[in-house]
Amino acid sequence: MLRLESETGWWLTTHPDHARLAAAFAEHWGNDRFAPPEPRGHVLHGIAVHDDGWLARDAFPQITRQGKPSAFSIELVGKYSAFEEIDLADYLAVRDRAVKLVAEADSYAAILVSMHTCNLLTDRADRATIVPEQLPLLDAFLDEQRSFQEKLFAAIQGSSALSAEEKSRERIEDHFRLLQACDNLSLLSCVDYPKLATLLHPLRLRDGGAEPIKVEPLGERHFRLAPYPFDVSPLVVEFPARHVEGKTFASAEALQAKFAAADVKTLRVTLTA
Repeated sequence: MLRLESETGWWLTTHPDHARLAAAFAEHWGNDRFAPPEPRGHVLHGIAVHDDGWLARDAFPQITRQGKPSAFSIELVGKYSAFEEIDLADYLAVRDRAVKLVAEADSYAAILVSMHTCNLLTDRADRATIVPEQLPLLDAFLDEQRSFQEKLFAAIQGSSALSAEEKSRERIEDHFRLLQACDNLSLLSCVDYPKLATLLHPLRLRDGGAEPIKVEPLGERHFRLAPYPFDVSPLVVEFPARHVEGKTFASAEALQAKFAAADVKTLRVTLTA
C-alpha cells in the first residue's frame, strides 16, 4: 500500500495499481534523446506486474504501531527503512511470490523484477532497522534471488525471438534501470512528493550514452522532468486510489472496513518538459 495524507484522512493506492501507473509511464518512454525499451512487450510487462505479489495483502491493509495505515509514504522516498513496521519473513515471501508469479509466464520480465527486488533490499534498504537475528534470513533471500536470476538469464539466452543485443546483460541492466525509474516516478506521484528528486539511475540514450533525470514538483501531482524522457509533453496519466477518513485507527480491522467501503476514485498526475 502507498499512502498520502489529506486534511481528513489518507489516500491509499495499492501496490499493483502503483505498478500499473509505472507501466503507463513506460509506455510513453522514449523520444529523440532517450531510447525506448526493446523488447517492448517483455519490459512493459515486467514493469506492470512487478508488485503483483502484494495483491492479496493490499486487499486487507494493516496499521503501524501509531495506528496509521502501514504503507509507503513521503518519509520513505529515497530509502527503505520501514522494516520495524513489518514482519520480515512475510515481506520476503511477498517479494519472492511477485518474482515467481512473473517467471511462470515471462523470464525476461521476471529477471527485471528480481533485480529490482534485490536493489530495494541492498542499495536502498536501511539494514539498521532490521533485527540483527533476522539479517541471515535477508541475506539468504538475496542469495536465492541472485541464483534465480542466473537461471532466468540462461532461459532468456535460449529464446530465438530475442536479438543478441536484447538478451545481453548490458541491455537487461538498462531495462532494470528503466523499471527503477518508472517505479520511482510512480512512487513520487502516488505520495505527491514535494521536494526535488531523481529517477535513481542514468537512463539509456539513443546515442549509446546514459543520463540522469531530475524531477521537480510544480504543484499537486505535477512534475517537471529534465531532461525529458517521454514522447509527449504534457503527459497526463490517471490512476485509482481510495480515500479513508481518519488519521489513526484502533485496529487493522477498523481500517480494512473503511478501505473496503471507500469508493475508488481517479487521481491524475501531470508530467511536463
